[in-house]
Amino acid sequence: MNKKATIIPIASGKGGVGKTVFAANLSIALAKLGYPTVAVDLDLGGSNLYSCLGIPNNYPGIGDYLKVRNVKLSDLIIQTGIPNLKFLPGDGKMPFTANISYNHRIALLKEIKKISSGYIVLDLGAGTVFNTLNFFAMSPRGIIVTTFETPSIMNFVMFLRNFIFRAISSVVSHDKKVLSMVAATFRRPTKSGPVTVSHLIDKIAEKDHRLASKAKELCDYYRPRIVFNMGDHPDELKILKKLSNTLKHGLSLEVDHFGYIPYDDTVRLVAKKREVLLTSHPESIVSESIGRIADRIVNCE
Repeated sequence: MNKKATIIPIASGKGGVGKTVFAANLSIALAKLGYPTVAVDLDLGGSNLYSCLGIPNNYPGIGDYLKVRNVKLSDLIIQTGIPNLKFLPGDGKMPFTANISYNHRIALLKEIKKISSGYIVLDLGAGTVFNTLNFFAMSPRGIIVTTFETPSIMNFVMFLRNFIFRAISSVVSHDKKVLSMVAATFRRPTKSGPVTVSHLIDKIAEKDHRLASKAKELCDYYRPRIVFNMGDHPDELKILKKLSNTLKHGLSLEVDHFGYIPYDDTVRLVAKKREVLLTSHPESIVSESIGRIADRIVNCE
């Protein structure tokens, strides 16, 4: 029996932090290490992963799978020309797929899990729409890309907050009273003070100890990996301890600070020339940093 593929969802709290460039080149780095890899464009409504892989936008993809009957997802996976790397296009040729139905989402999740590969890298949409949160939940070790700018940090923390509340809501969804309480607690005005996940779990326990235990297990199950992109100086990493404590106290989440990628103007120049970063500039500081992250992923298996 073949080993299941390792799924790596890649998200960001906001746009403009280099998520798609990172997803594309992480896929290439894993392929260069000899691992069969499929890069999947799940940024529905804004698919552009193809551009970072040097592939023209003229192939059917997930949008066609969602809109056209009798289309197999596996039949839409194409070769990239890079050894060990395949690509599943998004909805670049099929508009209006950003908000997919529950049934479509469940079917898509099942089909992605069936893909035969060593690694499946998912480039998710920026922000915290339900589809993105659900796709991020496909792995306990999803990656969030952020920069050190304050708005980016705030949005990445908000992403994790929405993610864990969404996950807890799914655990208690069959108990309408508990679900209603969770939703009311989550929507409580900020002026009332921040809501911690541990406090929420205590409130769930007052109504159902079994559900509270499941919610706690869920928080322990997920351990997101944080990649800091476009850094100016390693001194910026001094915020990591404070950030970890904030996430542990507020969200009951342990995170791994998984990589630091310095700012490099090469990325902008590559985009202008429509080149592929890791193949055209393998010795750039960004390429080397992404390569180290790929090594770490493989070694943590």
